[in-house]
Amino acid sequence: MILYNITVIIDSSIEALWLKWINQTFLTQASESDLLISNRLLKVLDSPNEGLTYCLQFVAESLQNYTEFKDKYATALLEAHAVEFKNQSVFFSSTMEFIN
Repeated sequence: MILYNITVIIDSSIEALWLKWINQTFLTQASESDLLISNRLLKVLDSPNEGLTYCLQFVAESLQNYTEFKDKYATALLEAHAVEFKNQSVFFSSTMEFIN
């Protein structure tokens, strides 16, 4: 199984607006895909960064499902996020394989 993690650091002044957009747009559209087993939204409590840090985590059963999800959904959603929250957020992603 593959874990696709997107870490987002936002300006604290946009938290409510950002959470609404993430839940209504990003996670809703990601959930429409049959390529994921699960997704979750987490808030980092001890982040060393200024602002607020959140993680979006998506679990795919295979590398193929992850790649297809990223190509068909995640790339466009992250581009929309960059436009919607320009100069108010930064994000980076990482991909991990479950071992145990």
